Amino acid sequence: MKGENCGYCQGGELLAKFGIKICDLDVSQLILFKEQSKPGRCIVAYKDHVSEIVDISEEERNRFFADVTRAAKAIHRAFSPDKLNYGAYGDTSCHLHMHLVPKYKDGDEWGGTFQMNPDKVYLSDDEYAEMIEKIRKCL
Repeated sequence: MKGENCGYCQGGELLAKFGIKICDLDVSQLILFKEQSKPGRCIVAYKDHVSEIVDISEEERNRFFADVTRAAKAIHRAFSPDKLNYGAYGDTSCHLHMHLVPKYKDGDEWGGTFQMNPDKVYLSDDEYAEMIEKIRKCL
């Protein structure tokens, strides 16, 4: 099932407003968040348009969290953050997804909750491509 106005489901321009697809994982897709004030920030979005973690079976939940873990390991290898924060929101986008937000002791917001979109750091197409390649190599 797909959400009609969902960037995770539809891709294309809807996804391009906030992210760039890196690859498909087992039961989800890995997306680079365009706003990169936290270098390496990504999203793991479940393959189907479901709103809540309780809307999928235990097996699917375990597979989803295995995808989150795989992406987290790749982010750690690629960017060496001091801490990786995980955010599962969805008030405005009712599609099961998790933000993986690298935090750095010398960066902004250390010791606090990350902003959903600080709207501070955007990269060139070449810089996004380099970052995506770095993550793919670490998957």
